[in-house]
Amino acid sequence: MQAVVMNARGGPGVLGPATLPDPEPGPGEVRVRVRAVALNHLDVWVRKGAASPELPLPHVLGSDVSGVVDALGPGVEADLLGREVVLNPGLSCGRCEACLAGRDNLCGEYRILGEHVWGGYAEYVVVPQANLLPKPANLSFEEAAAVPLVFLTAWQMVVDKLKVRPGEWLLVMAAGSGVGSAALQIGRLFGARVLAAAGSEEKLERARALGAEQTVNYREPGWHRRVRELTGGGAHAVADHTGAEFWEGVLKATRNGGRIALVGASSGYLAQTPLAHVFYRQLTIYGSTMGSKARLFEVMRHVQAGALRPVVGRVLPLAEAARGHALLEDRAVFGKVVLTVGDDQR
Repeated sequence: MQAVVMNARGGPGVLGPATLPDPEPGPGEVRVRVRAVALNHLDVWVRKGAASPELPLPHVLGSDVSGVVDALGPGVEADLLGREVVLNPGLSCGRCEACLAGRDNLCGEYRILGEHVWGGYAEYVVVPQANLLPKPANLSFEEAAAVPLVFLTAWQMVVDKLKVRPGEWLLVMAAGSGVGSAALQIGRLFGARVLAAAGSEEKLERARALGAEQTVNYREPGWHRRVRELTGGGAHAVADHTGAEFWEGVLKATRNGGRIALVGASSGYLAQTPLAHVFYRQLTIYGSTMGSKARLFEVMRHVQAGALRPVVGRVLPLAEAARGHALLEDRAVFGKVVLTVGDDQR
């Protein structure tokens, strides 16, 4: 099969074409003919070595995949062959206490497709049958690939951790990102008043079109004071993955007694935390990673109904994966960058 592999750790140039053996599904597994794969900042972190730095190379990135089931391993239901599917990117043992409690993203063996195991920057990928969801008929393969990781992540942040309530102010940091645009929509779905923060007027305009009631440019000095003005005292809840550069501002933009869900650190891991803001103002900070497999079924029902929609900002062929990474790092796209994987890639 044709693929794009990561041959070293470094800039986008470490990604290059390769011909690899077609993978074969084992017991309980299926092989999926990849039609589209969406990029995530996780891909960038793995490529740079900030995430999974000891990962063996070469490696195939790509967590968000849509495609068609084209081969079945032993014990897999025969009627899955030929199905159009979306892949759940979380892999777990399926038998531990956390998995059986529906909290599989806390499994001791939890892995993410494209990070810990080979992913979708290729013509084929093999996954457990449990990781398949039907592709919504109202979505293209490119749109379907833009759903799983970011909506699963945003759902756990906004619904499971922050538990946003109608009328509360939800501050969404980096609203132009995949996770941000998903969190914005989920907040609106649950009745929150959304204040979107981003780094350009173009992205803020797009955020308003998605339903943000107020917007703030976090590149402007004192942006956190503007958040407090617009919300009458600060955000009740914050969905954040921007990292060290904006962390102190996030704390100051949150009202007394507010909640923050943190799922990443795009601008760096080592942040200053003035502890008085946490204990004196009684802030609650939640760490969050992905979400349980079951949550993606709930997300997909809302996507199918049109209540949530993936935001695709740019579509490129698989061969231009390095360019896609550069666009992500430059924050040049509102929404998701998606790679198409088709016969023209051969």
